Amino acid sequence: MRGAIRNDGCALFDVAAALIGRLDRKGHTLVLAESCTGGLIGAALTAVPGASKVFRGGLISYDDAAKRALLGVSETSLRRHGAVSKTVAREMAAGARRAGDSTWSLAVTGIAGPSGGTAEKPVGTVWIALDGPSRAVRCHHFQGTREEIREAAAEEAMRWLGSRVPGD
Repeated sequence: MRGAIRNDGCALFDVAAALIGRLDRKGHTLVLAESCTGGLIGAALTAVPGASKVFRGGLISYDDAAKRALLGVSETSLRRHGAVSKTVAREMAAGARRAGDSTWSLAVTGIAGPSGGTAEKPVGTVWIALDGPSRAVRCHHFQGTREEIREAAAEEAMRWLGSRVPGD
């Protein structure tokens, strides 16, 4: 990785620090549900001094059984739409927010590759969902290596949540 979580001017650390600051100024808290990012967002957030003021924790639900057991994602949604879908991302975010009793939750599910993609869902397809004072879900198609896709998804998720937290 490109030094993703070091405090050396690296994008993930900088984005995480900005998000922590924004959440802290608003008195908001955050919990995560990560799949394809595998804890990368949580690692970036906890690299920021003072993150414990806002970051409650995260659940890495890498396989479908964990999505069901830890986040309450329905078997029907997984079967009908697949783990990499708008519906599952939304359910992951809602389940994380309930579990973490937090102002906001952020969920990421996708296909980082190099295998696993299909014509409908190619490698680089990532769904990001927010749950909190506002709710939204977006799909992205990132390019690059597995590590680049994971880092791009983590960075985009944090930037997007930062843009959704009400202004200062």
